Amino acid sequence: MLEYGDEYHKGQHYDDFLDRYATPEQRNRWDAAYERIMLTDSQKELLRSFKREMKVLVLAGTWCGDCVEQCPIFARFAEETATIGLRFFDRDDQPVMAKALQICGAARVPAVMFLSEDDLPCGRYGDRTLSKYRKMASELTGAACPTGLGRDDQLTAAVVQEWLDEFERIHLMLRTSGRLRQKHGD
Repeated sequence: MLEYGDEYHKGQHYDDFLDRYATPEQRNRWDAAYERIMLTDSQKELLRSFKREMKVLVLAGTWCGDCVEQCPIFARFAEETATIGLRFFDRDDQPVMAKALQICGAARVPAVMFLSEDDLPCGRYGDRTLSKYRKMASELTGAACPTGLGRDDQLTAAVVQEWLDEFERIHLMLRTSGRLRQKHGD
């Protein structure tokens, strides 16, 4: 079984991941997506209220349109709170992790694994949020992996909120954990 806590320390920070794996064209797409991600004041306030450390492993590919659209969201979240430790892994360079984090029988990305401060798995999420799947199901046309070049600000806002809901769910799991409350005396 994969020891996610050990793997976390081998992961890369957002910019380091892009510097290593992205072509100049891919980096431009990621940077443009990052610039489009704007958190509301209430979303920032929520993130700043997080008390427990959470480790977040993100299996991604710089070539993947879904990653272009979603991974910058995680970077924005981590900028708002020191409690989110975010590490990226290239799917093609990490076949063992890719197999362990398979979704629907495939090494789909982004795949996210949430860990507690002491490296216990708390949740998995990915590859797309409900809003994205609803949109795809309603259209049922186009490429299997969007290019990340189109703009749908309402969909982006919905995806940001759905990811934030998942991050908050994990935080509340950690915050209310009897084991961690005893450890932190709260």
